[in-house]
Amino acid sequence: QEHFLKKLRLQLASNTILHTALDAVCSVVLEKKSLSSFIYPEEENNSKTKSLVFGTIRYYHQLNDVVSKLLNKSLNKEDLDIHCLMLIGAFQLLYSNTPKHAAIFETVEITKQIDKPWAKNLVNAILREIDRNKDDILAQDHYSHPSWLVKKIKNYYPENYQQIFIANNTQAPMSIRVSPRYNLDKYQENLENIGIKSFKSNIANQALVLQNAVAVNKLIDFDNGSCYVQDLSAQLAAILLDAKDSDLILDACAAPGGKTTHIAENAPNSKIIALDSDPIRTERIEQNANRLNINNISSIIGDAAVSNWWNRKQFDKILLDAPCSATGVIRRHPDIKLLRKPKDITQLVNLQKSILENLWPMLKPGGVLLYATCSILKAENEEQISSFLSDNGDAKEVKINLDWGIKTSIGKQQLPGGNFDGFYYAKIVKNSL
Repeated sequence: QEHFLKKLRLQLASNTILHTALDAVCSVVLEKKSLSSFIYPEEENNSKTKSLVFGTIRYYHQLNDVVSKLLNKSLNKEDLDIHCLMLIGAFQLLYSNTPKHAAIFETVEITKQIDKPWAKNLVNAILREIDRNKDDILAQDHYSHPSWLVKKIKNYYPENYQQIFIANNTQAPMSIRVSPRYNLDKYQENLENIGIKSFKSNIANQALVLQNAVAVNKLIDFDNGSCYVQDLSAQLAAILLDAKDSDLILDACAAPGGKTTHIAENAPNSKIIALDSDPIRTERIEQNANRLNINNISSIIGDAAVSNWWNRKQFDKILLDAPCSATGVIRRHPDIKLLRKPKDITQLVNLQKSILENLWPMLKPGGVLLYATCSILKAENEEQISSFLSDNGDAKEVKINLDWGIKTSIGKQQLPGGNFDGFYYAKIVKNSL
């Protein structure tokens, strides 16, 4: 009896995890919502659920092709949740460590939970066929990206596209930026003493890359501001901006404040204006500054593409972390592959141009504007800055000499992979005409 109860509890737990995973996958695939907006039940084992969800979304394009080819006809619109359920089952069979009998049985069982017992035989048949053809499926080349993005990446990076697709379908490492109030070596040692191994970066001097991702509450003194979770590429913004204590600095599009607080740590006596158009996200800037014990940041709710918030006092330094396609951080946000559309790129390029044109008069002669995106699309990056330099005679590129990224016509581009997210930086100085 005890064995039966234990087995029942495990089955119920698995069913709950699968049911939540189905809700999350449906929210992205069918409702076109971002994964970051999905709220997971607190009492659940979120790591297992998220592993299922992120894996299914990460390989969505391949899984969708596999399942669709095996269906005799498309499902009705009201039954597309069954299609999503089969995607989750297919992911488990092809890419997870779930035993195949469990992957098939437990996925089939969900059809009863969602009141669609008619789909039981269909789901069972499709998953068993996938299992039989597993080796052939995995042997086929499939980038698991939308065709428009495959075309762009191949066109932009004929020598690197394979690396990009592989990186985008791999889980990203977890990196932290340790507060300068803490000795980096000592903090690393203290983490290791509690079983959290890490290594330093020769590019980002406050960074530790964790061997394995952990919940932030496991990080020593996190609530007291010991560190901030931030990718190595993003940590270069403050280094490249090179703020001084005497500077008046604008961080445009600043939320949630990772780069803002880093600038503040490097120049604690500078004055920083953190601008963002989203009131809720602007609150997060303040929350992060408070947690990190930083008090030289003033947050403003405003649109970087207009100047009605500006008091006419010019800035010494401007960081523009521009709205972008986020194609450099797909490995962290795989739903980008489903949610981003080609028309979005044109709109984003126009928005970036508007913001650059609006902010440029706010910079002092001799001042520096650092342009950043987490995109790998040239239209948003080097082509955008090339156009800006052509349109503004008082703008001049400052070469970035970091041992980071690949050579581009203007600025520097990092492609996703290893310890770095895909990121672009261009540094521009304002000359007197």
